[in-house]
Amino acid sequence: MPELIPSPTRIPVPGGKVIDEHIGAVNTPDARLQGSVSVARMVAPAGWSEPFQAPEFDEITLVLAGTVLIDHDGGTLEVGAGQSVITRGGERIRYSCGPEGAEYVAVCLPAFSPDSVHREEDADTAAGDAS
Repeated sequence: MPELIPSPTRIPVPGGKVIDEHIGAVNTPDARLQGSVSVARMVAPAGWSEPFQAPEFDEITLVLAGTVLIDHDGGTLEVGAGQSVITRGGERIRYSCGPEGAEYVAVCLPAFSPDSVHREEDADTAAGDAS
């Protein structure tokens, strides 16, 4: 039987980024998909960035508006509205966005968790400002 997810759960993060989780550990903890996938809508303000990370999960990012930038060992990949990108578990990457900000959907396989993202500590995260 289809299961309606009536609304996402907003996950508070510093830096002005909004995370609305539709499927995952926070919004659907009892669902059959628990742990296997997470789906979230993100809205990031102009100039937003987060620390480098080497997550255990693959992440599919579908950009709805603006530009998402992904720094990686080979340079920087620019992903514009209407485009998508897959990052693979174990890759060292850093997400940020262009001057107009970005709206995007992130799908993580297996599901995102704070313990599996492996963000590098920097001055902001050391002060408790992880994004």
